[in-house]
Amino acid sequence: MNDINQECYQKSIDLLKKNSTKHGILASSKSSKARNRAYLNVFGRDASICSLGMAVSGDKKLIATAKRSLETLAKYQADNGQIAFYVKPEKKYADFYYLGCIDSTLWWLIAIKFFDKNTNYNLEKKFQVKIKKALNWLTCQEHPNFHLIQQNGASDWADLMPRSGFVLYSNSLWYWVKRLYNIKNADKTKEYFNYVFDPNYKISPAIFKKDTRLKKLLSHIPKHPGNPMYVSFVNYTFYGDEGDIFANVLASIVGLAEEKKVTQIINFLKKKKANQPFPGKTVLKPITRKDKLWTPRMAHLNLNKPYQYHNGGIWPYIGGFWLMLLSINNDKKLTEELYNLAKLNKKNNWEFNECFNGRTGRATGMSGQSWNAAMFILAHKTI
Repeated sequence: MNDINQECYQKSIDLLKKNSTKHGILASSKSSKARNRAYLNVFGRDASICSLGMAVSGDKKLIATAKRSLETLAKYQADNGQIAFYVKPEKKYADFYYLGCIDSTLWWLIAIKFFDKNTNYNLEKKFQVKIKKALNWLTCQEHPNFHLIQQNGASDWADLMPRSGFVLYSNSLWYWVKRLYNIKNADKTKEYFNYVFDPNYKISPAIFKKDTRLKKLLSHIPKHPGNPMYVSFVNYTFYGDEGDIFANVLASIVGLAEEKKVTQIINFLKKKKANQPFPGKTVLKPITRKDKLWTPRMAHLNLNKPYQYHNGGIWPYIGGFWLMLLSINNDKKLTEELYNLAKLNKKNNWEFNECFNGRTGRATGMSGQSWNAAMFILAHKTI
């Protein structure tokens, strides 16, 4: 195990160097397919997540690339404070996606704090005006009563899923940002997060009397006895019960779930084999065409069939966050889990494939995916 883990660590370093440019880290390795799918750009969320692993790598070249990535994203920030979906620096072009992209701004803010904490730089001071604008833009997306951010469909990393309204993933990141930057009402965000996303949370009648809209919003969501997971999103008259593994892991990492609930979530995910055949599945129950949540967008390019892509596929970078959660909770099988993640990256002669079929483990998507390498580095260093 240790030999493969160590080899994967070095291969991860090598891949990130290969994918580095003078403007920052590319989402994947260069290929005609990557060029046609616009992967050869500096993505807001991808580059920010990559910077987490690159910052702790100890490699000067990777630290420098991470810094350039965050600087490039800052340079092309919109006037209203939003960080771009991706930047094409050679064309001096920033793309903000179809219905906006809320998580690029969230991850950039998180990455700035993390990068400064683990290096000798002070990007927070350098970008204090831009950070203020980014925080203001996000605050404008926050519901004044519920203290949770709201979003359109197709506005975060899982753009082929039907999530909209109050989304578990983006609000986990929002709470993380509020804690990092001492934004007011972080305690209220945590409180309403559990009201809205935890079907089993006991809410006093006084709260419902105070917030009649909250009662109406939650009236259609049944209890989930025996299932400790948060629902993936809540909108008016509908919600997501597919079991967003990544968002539940994030919520557990950043302190939104109490210690007892975190343990319950970890044990439940293991029981449901969410980490098999390899760690990093997106959802527990893929959405089928017969499901009421199915939308035409999910059929785009035939990517999002059950157990594929965002709809139950395996993403190695998510496996890195899963390992972070296990590490925080002193799991006894950390080395074994890291080994399984290394084996996933090793497939096809260390191709670092973007994602894999959730049942068969067959590789799909782009090769040379940067955030897979970066999150392996972060998990390996932490463990």
